[in-house]
Amino acid sequence: MNLSKQDWNKLRYPIIFFGIALISAALVVGYAEKRRDEQQQAMLQQESQLNQARQRYQASGQEKEIITRYLPLYQRLIQDGFIGEERRLEWVDGLRTIHQQHKLFGINYTIETQQEYKPSFALDVGPFSLQRSIMKLELAMLHEGDLITLIDALDAQQTTPFIVRECEITRTGATNTSTLGPNLRANCELDWLTIREPQVVKP
Repeated sequence: MNLSKQDWNKLRYPIIFFGIALISAALVVGYAEKRRDEQQQAMLQQESQLNQARQRYQASGQEKEIITRYLPLYQRLIQDGFIGEERRLEWVDGLRTIHQQHKLFGINYTIETQQEYKPSFALDVGPFSLQRSIMKLELAMLHEGDLITLIDALDAQQTTPFIVRECEITRTGATNTSTLGPNLRANCELDWLTIREPQVVKP
């Protein structure tokens, strides 16, 4: 079928309008797909933010539960002198009290400078720092029971935890049996243990 020039003139505007309609439709479809993709991305982002907020909320609830559960114990350890600065005066006062109450013979002591303690066994203290102060004791004794009395009395005071690292007992060589006096001498080393809290770095 051959179209004349007159026929083409009649079809020109409809064809132009049809082309414009097709282009417009393509633009509308493209814009709609773009908006759909943007909305999907926005929805995924909102879901991610919601999940993060939910996780933070759950974590805060767990942290609150942990703090509520362990705070009394933590405060007790601070009160007992296990967490914080060493309490040398309390240790010395405790020795004097035990000496008077149990009527022991002379007790001599020295306390070395506090140092970091690294035990031979695996120990994870997290951000805290485990410290020890070595106390050297020299105790004059009537018999071995005096040493046990001293250690038990120190433990009963429930102060800073300590470890008896070593003790050596020797005879004094006293031969006078007419008077009550020390027959033995104990030389011991105690590790007084304390935990230092991590330092807070100010911004």
